[in-house]
Amino acid sequence: MKFTKDQLERYSRHLKLKEVGAKGQTKLLESKVLIVGAGGLGSPAAMYLAAAGIGTLGLVDPDVVDLSNLQRQILHTNKDIGKPKVISGNETIQAMNPDVDVVAYQEWVSSANIKDIIQDRDYDFIIDATDNFESKFLINDACVLLEKPFSHAGVLQLLGQTMTYVPGKGPCYRCVFLNPPPANAVPNNKDVGVLGVMPGILGTIQATEGIKYLLGIGELLTGKLLIVDALTMDFRKVEISARVGCRACGVCHPEC
Repeated sequence: MKFTKDQLERYSRHLKLKEVGAKGQTKLLESKVLIVGAGGLGSPAAMYLAAAGIGTLGLVDPDVVDLSNLQRQILHTNKDIGKPKVISGNETIQAMNPDVDVVAYQEWVSSANIKDIIQDRDYDFIIDATDNFESKFLINDACVLLEKPFSHAGVLQLLGQTMTYVPGKGPCYRCVFLNPPPANAVPNNKDVGVLGVMPGILGTIQATEGIKYLLGIGELLTGKLLIVDALTMDFRKVEISARVGCRACGVCHPEC
């Protein structure tokens, strides 16, 4: 594609990278990423993907902005309190990079709509930025069924974890965690708290994985669970394997 003068300046640091260059930046501008959750994880993921020039960003979130969100959800500000997060997110992204087309879905993801949302714009990569197990398993199962790559992340207090699923190249989320835990078996951030920067760290890693996948560069977190401990600043990769007979992806491909 032919870049405008503004685009040449905006993406100049990308254009100088051999891993990106003009061809890669064109690919990013033509790519479509769906972010499920416009809160703690979704905020940094959306902002960095938008800044990178992802052409289409889908934002899925049913909630409105609350004052307690602003300790970590950097997509929103005081003036957005009471506003739907997908609307606030769209305004923030448009103010930063008008190249990006934001598609807003102000709804809960469910078994009734998850496939339709993913297929709505035929998204190239999915970001699981949700904060509950039901949604995480739902996203995993839909992405496996539709053969869509996605990045999972979760945070709690000062800990975080993330992994990337690519069809045919590694285990899915259900291979690792099998089933959602019983209700109230695992504490949530509303009850026990979360350090505000934790979703920023993990969400930025998710954006990085999405960009790498779209550009076809580097090594993704497939077959690996990255565990982050902010208290010790320890980043640890754990090898993970496909589960034979997994309810979602079944018997894994030879590459696993």
